[in-house]
Amino acid sequence: MSTNLDAAIARAAAHLRDADALLIGAGAGIGVDSGLPDFRGDQGFWRAYPPLAALGIRFVEMANPRHFARNPELAWGFYGHRLALYRVTVPHEGFAILRALGQRMAHGSFVFTSNVDGQFQRAGFEAGRIVECHGSIHHLQCTRPCNETIWPADAVEPRIDPATCLMAPPLPHCPRCGALARPNILMFNDSAWLDTRTEAQYARFDAWLGQVRRLVVIELGAGSNVPSVRRMCETRRAPLIRVNPREHRVATGNGVGIAAGALEAMRRLRASLSA
Repeated sequence: MSTNLDAAIARAAAHLRDADALLIGAGAGIGVDSGLPDFRGDQGFWRAYPPLAALGIRFVEMANPRHFARNPELAWGFYGHRLALYRVTVPHEGFAILRALGQRMAHGSFVFTSNVDGQFQRAGFEAGRIVECHGSIHHLQCTRPCNETIWPADAVEPRIDPATCLMAPPLPHCPRCGALARPNILMFNDSAWLDTRTEAQYARFDAWLGQVRRLVVIELGAGSNVPSVRRMCETRRAPLIRVNPREHRVATGNGVGIAAGALEAMRRLRASLSA
């Protein structure tokens, strides 16, 4: 296994040396080494949120906008807890290694992530070089919505009862109409998500891609259950380096699968590139 991993790292390093731009695709698994839960399966989700386990509420059921109408304290208890957690989480060293890899290339790097946690921004990546395809917990919108406004969640100070996962009032509200506010996140069965912020990110991404000639893609911690990141990375017509301890196989001929976590893989790649 070690021999196979060493060979994969060497092939990945060769692709990185030949590239003039780096696309970083990231799913929930990239944050595991920072101590963040990835909600893999109901049991993983319930370990992170015991009160929801007691109620038998699964992640796909909790991450649904209907809770903001039916039980807003519970909806904001879940998202408020996550907001507070992401604010204090320190990105692991692998983020800095990724950033340094991009800085070595003529056109730098661009991030495409399904994560809503803002970890790339906290790690020093340029906000204008990130696509958050499912939105961001650090931004809010009206639940109705009464208008297209998206605003920062900086003023939200979540106070969550750990026994019930309920958020104490006052809950965030829309400054225009006074209705309940919600995170600007694409949830399951969500017809009210405002995508203008994310669409602007896509436009900047497309403009960047137009400059690139020798792209390389690193995909980290992106599973097949929610395949947004994997699909983006697989359709780039560029060498793909897939970092995933469980689902690392790559179908394309010039792809490399690395069966490791994000932090271990990035440390090994840095060592290989420095040799």
